[in-house]
Amino acid sequence: MSLPLTRPGALLIAARRPDPGNGRLIAAVSVGDPAAAQRAGERLERCDGLIFVIAVPSTFRAMLRGSHERRAWLDSLPERVDQQCRAWNLSLDGDPWHGSNALVLPVRRGGEQFALRLTAPDESFPAEVAALRFWAGRGTVLLVETDLGAGTMLLERLDPTRSLATLPLAEANHHAGRMMRRLAVPAPSWVLSTGELVRDRLATLKSDWVALGRPVPAGMLAAACTAAETLTSATGDRAVDAALHHEQVLGAEREPWLTVDPWLLRGDIGFDLARCLWDRLHEMPGAATINEQLDIIADAAGLDREHARRSAIFRTIDYWLWGLQHGFTEDPLRCRRLVTALLQ
Repeated sequence: MSLPLTRPGALLIAARRPDPGNGRLIAAVSVGDPAAAQRAGERLERCDGLIFVIAVPSTFRAMLRGSHERRAWLDSLPERVDQQCRAWNLSLDGDPWHGSNALVLPVRRGGEQFALRLTAPDESFPAEVAALRFWAGRGTVLLVETDLGAGTMLLERLDPTRSLATLPLAEANHHAGRMMRRLAVPAPSWVLSTGELVRDRLATLKSDWVALGRPVPAGMLAAACTAAETLTSATGDRAVDAALHHEQVLGAEREPWLTVDPWLLRGDIGFDLARCLWDRLHEMPGAATINEQLDIIADAAGLDREHARRSAIFRTIDYWLWGLQHGFTEDPLRCRRLVTALLQ
């Protein structure tokens, strides 16, 4: 048999499925390695039953080249998929998709559809699990099972082809604002507050600015510091998803839209609304459009407009400096444009 064509270096997860209830893993191969391809092909030819091959997207491999630990995890994916399918009695059910640090495989168990999420080594994984357990499906994807040690989750199946990013801008921001309000249920007192985060960041903002050579105009930095002083005093026990943006809200059946990969905080539900502006800033031709989109989000979330503006200014300056520290080139330019519009 011949392996399906894919880009050099892509990882293939090849499996045998003699019956609908079995998703046994057979081989993995890096197409860029001819010897490995031949060995895997020989193994597959010796297998009985239906053979199917799942290609791990090369874009996902590229995202995980940063550390030896992550590369080793990537190379171990075939064994990890096999082990988890055995442990949870799952069968593979289609092509994978991915985010920045996790691969998601559609799977079945009996007649039910799920998604198997495998997360690259990341110390934030337990917090992701805790957030999903807290919201328990209210506005978020349902967590069915998890293996903390393996970094895997079995999740409700959503539609990865439909996210708020596929909607027209105004409609997407309306839904994003409503999702902020949907998730705003009472949060436990032990959850980190948005006010604490703002206070901690404010303590280093000016020193980072100086260390980077004062790249942000002094007036913009002053506006961010003034905004932060009001944000640190923001109180409340409402739950906040501090990772909410258009690509993290997917189409679903149980509810029209559900959030994935939430980061649970407590306090100001508009803490990170700036993400919904800077991610699609290219669709906003001028300052008027930017401010109109801010109004849409604030209205849908039930936020005071001035409070939303201050939050967006602070978080954008924060991200601007963080981006420069990490070598970003395009994002700081977008941040400058966004803050300029918000200050008009």
